[in-house]
Amino acid sequence: MSVLAARRTLIGLALLAPAPALAQSGVAGDGLNLTAITLFTTVVMGTLYITYRAAKRTQSASDFYTAGGRITGFQNGLAIAGDFISAGAFLGLAGLVYGNGFDGLIYAVGYTTGLPIVVFLMAERLRALGRFTFTDVACTRLQEKPIRIFAASASLVVIAFYLIAQMVGGGQLIRLLLGLDYIYAQFIVGLLMICYVLFGGMVATTWVQITKAVLFLIGGTVIALLVMAHFDFDYGALLRQAVSRHPRGEAILTPQFLSRDPVSAISLGLALMFGTAGLPHILMRFFTVPDARAARVSVFWASVWMNYFFALVFVIGFGALALVAKNPAYVNAAGGLIGGGNMAAIHLSHAVGGDLMLGFISAVAFATILAVVAGLTLAGATAVSHDLYASVFRRAGASEASEVRVSRYATVILGVVAIGLGIAFQNQNVAYMVSLAFSIACSSTLPLLILVLYWPGLTTRGAVVGGCVGLGTALLFTVLGRPVWVGVLGYATPIFPIDPPTIVTMPLAFLVCYVVSVTDKSPQARIDHQRGASIGRTAPSVPVAAE
Repeated sequence: MSVLAARRTLIGLALLAPAPALAQSGVAGDGLNLTAITLFTTVVMGTLYITYRAAKRTQSASDFYTAGGRITGFQNGLAIAGDFISAGAFLGLAGLVYGNGFDGLIYAVGYTTGLPIVVFLMAERLRALGRFTFTDVACTRLQEKPIRIFAASASLVVIAFYLIAQMVGGGQLIRLLLGLDYIYAQFIVGLLMICYVLFGGMVATTWVQITKAVLFLIGGTVIALLVMAHFDFDYGALLRQAVSRHPRGEAILTPQFLSRDPVSAISLGLALMFGTAGLPHILMRFFTVPDARAARVSVFWASVWMNYFFALVFVIGFGALALVAKNPAYVNAAGGLIGGGNMAAIHLSHAVGGDLMLGFISAVAFATILAVVAGLTLAGATAVSHDLYASVFRRAGASEASEVRVSRYATVILGVVAIGLGIAFQNQNVAYMVSLAFSIACSSTLPLLILVLYWPGLTTRGAVVGGCVGLGTALLFTVLGRPVWVGVLGYATPIFPIDPPTIVTMPLAFLVCYVVSVTDKSPQARIDHQRGASIGRTAPSVPVAAE
């Protein structure tokens, strides 16, 4: 079969017309797109049905937090991949490539290199030592109360920044598809997310992640094939048209960020590579499998699916630039994309696949956002209910039922906070906002975990002081940097120039942990050193009590 015939077959089998004809209908027309809305509603209702079924299987705290440890390695790998194939990955990365070309792909490289770091450094030890959260692991050898307070606080800050990306992506998608005001769209995303977590817990979150990961892999493959079919499967022709549509021309095919701001580029690379190992909602997934071997298998399959999907981003991002840019059906009077830069991939799905593909991709993208937001909210709620309420405030007096009840209250509060953050950061690129969450994780939870697992000399005081310094400086420099100081508060230039601040805050956190630990002569430090000496031989399997 000739290449031209293959192209026609692909488009015909998908019941699609050529892109130029479809472009006349647009995405944000005068009337509602009933085909897209029908598919969108069907997928959302399907995920809510999964939540309903999962609610019947959620009987205990273990079920709510970790799905009872009954998820297989392959299933958990798909769920982890689903966590990463999110609004930040699909909408945000495609938008970055659309706007910046090659520079946008640094995020894909960072995401995929982060998972091997997790498996080599942490996966087995986490699964062997923990119960529900990574904080359980830290408490196996350090004083429980101060560690749990710090870890829960750091987790909530990281989760808040990660939530911003998902809420912004979901709100913009709803606004584009249904024509609603952005604020109303945010409330829809927030309410659906609360339902996912409130009733289904980790069981529902996992199976929704698995379902939408499969759908997204299929959808991304079909879009990439249709884009390549448009150019007779000639990737060079795709790039040539993309270059002709971008104001910077051939410059978009070379890395510009590194030469323009090398310190920030290296800082971003550090955040993306090491941030995965400090993300609470990813670390929680290692407690949903039955043993350490399944944890390793999880990371293997997650890496396979993530690398495949991010390879598709090369085609999808440049395809959006080639087929959507300067097309009057998808751009506004000022030349910007309708709905903002995060909607490049959504417009591309319509350009190559019409209403049918638009509805399918929009539905799967929204289900993706809801699932990731649900996972994040569950991790945050767990930090409140398990790490703070049950383990610090109530100690042995908290029943499983009361712990789950507090987690559900925390879910509602986090949902309201997420809506507010989504409204405040509505104009930010979602992949970029994810990088800020990675940066804060690198500077707070990551140093604590690495040193707990590998350095016997770490003390409780060193961990808390170093972690607080890393968390505080990362948060301060982020607020004083471009994302908040310029993007939200509206000032002309940032006070702190490095964006993200990882290259400063992560080494600082490790250094303070070390210095405070080696100078700590307290009675608790002697106890911590004795417990630390058991690393690699016999580590306690339950958190130690506060002395």
